[in-house]
Amino acid sequence: MEPGQNGNENKPIFEHNILQNLDFSKSTTQYNPAVSVQNPGEGLRMRPLCRGDYDKGFMSLLSQMTKVGDVSREEFEARFTAMEACPDSYYIVVIEDTMTKKVIGSGTLVIEQKFIRKCSSRGRIEDVVVHNQYRGKQLVKLMMDTLMVLSQQLGCYKVSLESEDDRVMFYSQFGLIKEAGQNYMCRRFKEM
Repeated sequence: MEPGQNGNENKPIFEHNILQNLDFSKSTTQYNPAVSVQNPGEGLRMRPLCRGDYDKGFMSLLSQMTKVGDVSREEFEARFTAMEACPDSYYIVVIEDTMTKKVIGSGTLVIEQKFIRKCSSRGRIEDVVVHNQYRGKQLVKLMMDTLMVLSQQLGCYKVSLESEDDRVMFYSQFGLIKEAGQNYMCRRFKEM
């Protein structure tokens, strides 16, 4: 499918006003200089992932964090459609450089619907990455803070993320802790 062929390249994965209406008053994160969702930095814009972000380097950005594989436009479109079909579940936030029109940062909040805790929701933060040329501008901190506030505002009873040992101290500034007796286990079925 060619860019613009479906006319939905600017369609976000969730409503943009959700980001604009976040209440950061309970956040304890400090920024110097000040940055926010509305002003993440000069020439930068924070917004939901859009269909057209395939052409703005979204997949290439993710490859700076982990193995991505060769994802075609059709595969990207199909996955976007599948995620979009699960309302209130996938909140993928990106940071775009408005000069280059490239996605330079991303983070995902996945909302898991539960029966426990009186049918509440649990948030999981995943795939937080900032392009290596934009690091040192507090963008990972802003992304994490945004996803944390978003999870609380969406009514999650808790939010978690998986982290490498050397990043635990960084993530603790957002109120995340390693709980005694809690372990993460994994079984991989195939390697990409």
